[in-house]
Amino acid sequence: MTRAASIRFPVAVDPGVGRLAEQPDFGRHVDELIRQVLLTAPGERINRPDFGCGLRAMVFGPNSEVTAGLAQVAVFQALREWLADLIEVDAVEATARNETLELRVAYTLRTRNERRFLNVEVAT
Repeated sequence: MTRAASIRFPVAVDPGVGRLAEQPDFGRHVDELIRQVLLTAPGERINRPDFGCGLRAMVFGPNSEVTAGLAQVAVFQALREWLADLIEVDAVEATARNETLELRVAYTLRTRNERRFLNVEVAT
């Protein structure tokens, strides 16, 4: 049985074989994909100008519960749009705490029916 390779993020070359480094842990690979969606600004990718969530742009606004609410909706929508074939987004919680916007994403890996959580902090 052939397994699909998951390219590691950030992209690197495996010096032992001279090929792109792989991420052997599928759950971690999906975590990396989620981070890519969250931290990529729309317009940043040439061939996919609508890809991303634009979470980093929110650090230039006031860190408040309103900002946290907007981030929560933006993250939920972006993950459902870009990773729907891999995950089911169960919940997104966003909290504005001092100079940090804290995100907690609860999701289920579709292929394994495994519930996972990812915490992301963005300093404002």
